[in-house]
Amino acid sequence: MMLSRAKPAVGRGVQHTDKRKKKGRKIPKLEELLSKRDFTGAITLLEFKRHVGEEEEDTNLWIGYCAFHLGDYKRALEEYENATKEENCNSEVWVNLACTYFFLGMYKQAEAAGFKASKSRLQNRLLFHLAHKFNDEKKLMSFHQNLQDVTEDQLSLASIHYMRSHYQEAIDIYKRILLDNREYLALNVYVALCYYKLDYYDVSQEVLAVYLQQIPDSTIALNLKACNHFRLYNGRAAEVVFRGGEGALQVLPPLVDVIPEARLNLVIYYLRQDDVQEAYNLIKDLEPTTPQEYILKGVVNAALGQEMGSRDHMKIAQQFFQLVGGSASECDTIPGRQCMASCFFLLKQFDDVLIYLNSFKSYFYNDDIFNFNYAQAKAATGNTSEGEEAFLLIQSEKMKNDYIYLSWLARCYIMNKKPRLAWELYLKMETSGESFSLLQLIANDCYKMGQFYYSAKAFDVLERLDPNPEYWEGKRGACVGIFQMIVAGREPKETLREVLHLLRSTGNTQVEYMIRIMKKWAKENRVPI
Repeated sequence: MMLSRAKPAVGRGVQHTDKRKKKGRKIPKLEELLSKRDFTGAITLLEFKRHVGEEEEDTNLWIGYCAFHLGDYKRALEEYENATKEENCNSEVWVNLACTYFFLGMYKQAEAAGFKASKSRLQNRLLFHLAHKFNDEKKLMSFHQNLQDVTEDQLSLASIHYMRSHYQEAIDIYKRILLDNREYLALNVYVALCYYKLDYYDVSQEVLAVYLQQIPDSTIALNLKACNHFRLYNGRAAEVVFRGGEGALQVLPPLVDVIPEARLNLVIYYLRQDDVQEAYNLIKDLEPTTPQEYILKGVVNAALGQEMGSRDHMKIAQQFFQLVGGSASECDTIPGRQCMASCFFLLKQFDDVLIYLNSFKSYFYNDDIFNFNYAQAKAATGNTSEGEEAFLLIQSEKMKNDYIYLSWLARCYIMNKKPRLAWELYLKMETSGESFSLLQLIANDCYKMGQFYYSAKAFDVLERLDPNPEYWEGKRGACVGIFQMIVAGREPKETLREVLHLLRSTGNTQVEYMIRIMKKWAKENRVPI
């Protein structure tokens, strides 16, 4: 690594000493720099020789090689493309060019260049990976058969296993290589990542620790450690990832077509920002190949279906969830069970929803989203007592202001004989279409449950907002119901005064007759009105 300085690091005297020492130094040879993997130094030497006219044979190929290993694929591409234009071009140049195209995401060009190269293990590995990229099973199996029992070929096979979610097969290969090559420390990270994907977060941590003891500042290893901590403990233990999505729009969009996870993370970011349409635009053309991709595409379609009232999107979501939850590899995992719960939720089969949610409830006791779904399923199956408990565990203010939350909680309160709490939910709302809907729910559900006082109050407000005859009929029935309960001694006599007040606020001709009957009873029973 070359550092530039604004000021000299040492004084003049030391500089003089350095000059004397440098007199006997020799310019390092290219072979020495390459053996030390000093690719920056190697490029500097090669460019210097090219500049002074001492260019060696295959200088452009060596510059391309060094640039490739430094991750400067555009520079490598320039050198290799120039090399292919020369007479008597070495056929090995084509496979190097193909690898460069591959790392730049130019897969069609990579395949074309790869087929121009002479047959070699590197060419076969490259075409093997391209067959996976193109989802060409026939070619994939053909190149798979050409792989040999050598480290490079086996590492390629392990990576394909990983990308196809065959994590245990990848682990077996990595462990076999590690037995003979303990110095290949990076393989511990790959093994840890496979265990992470299998939900064995504690095992992943143990394997990862072996690598971090030697390379404690590895970005990839530290991020994986953070993800394990997040899964095993909580988000605070894993503050290496985005803070609430901060910086996501700067970091993720340029990586969407480079790193597969970037697209998925950006979709998740848009979902958390309630920008469902943008999330859908980003994932609609993605052909899912991993459980995570199927799940995320299902979630986006479910969200869009609910937002648009589209049964087609809901059906697509249900099919994706069922596909993952019913697969042999995922059916016993928590994500797989979550998928089956979601599938049955969309089908409104809430007894089945609860079978799956109960199987992993202990892992999500303080999870707002889990409690929201669990509470709805409990309430929908008639267990409004446990449904109310689960609703009240939710901490998110955004969720608690959602109409679905308010309406289900109100229904639970009413079914649990707490109509006053349901009425208070309405009173806290601002006047809107949603508050009107909640009034209708309270009015009708309280009526069904014989809670006529709050039913009458709700129908009274509805009647004043909308002079619909149905609201008067509901209010009339509720007021008669209260009166009957007062007469039977099941409601305080003082309530009659408010019933009369509610009736007087109506201009219907039937009111006078009802008031007269109630007043007569009050007089006979000495009830002050």
